[in-house]
Amino acid sequence: MEPLTSGTLLPIIQLSISPVILISGEGALMLTLTGRMGRIVDRTRSLAGQVRQLAAAGDDATVGSERQHLENQLEIMWRRSRLIRRAVTFAGLSMLVACGLVLLTFATAILKQDLSLFMIVFFTSSILLLIAALTAFLRDIHVSLHALHLEVVRARQGL
Repeated sequence: MEPLTSGTLLPIIQLSISPVILISGEGALMLTLTGRMGRIVDRTRSLAGQVRQLAAAGDDATVGSERQHLENQLEIMWRRSRLIRRAVTFAGLSMLVACGLVLLTFATAILKQDLSLFMIVFFTSSILLLIAALTAFLRDIHVSLHALHLEVVRARQGL
């Protein structure tokens, strides 16, 4: 077995750079996703408090209409939280698989085995998980814009 030297190690490190860049980009995505989750949680707590206040206020037509609107908004928040949870899960799994790819790259060199098929599977899996995360993220944006549209329509109606 040939010892690892800087000359043999350098190409291995170069191969591992791509998954590391992928991990770095996904880290930025995770920051965005967790920030959105925090906003969803805050907004949900605020809406739930408003619903409780209306429940204590009584039952007239205006209160009933406002309560229905708030409950619709709460349902949208719940849907968004599930989408963001999915996106965070997929992005986290993608990062883990990319980390596994880095380890696999070094294992290939150290063990002097052709593990290229596993490397392809890991890389493809990481990218597919990233695509799933981005899809859930885009769906959340669509749902949040739908909620915003409902607020705009309601404001235009003077309610």
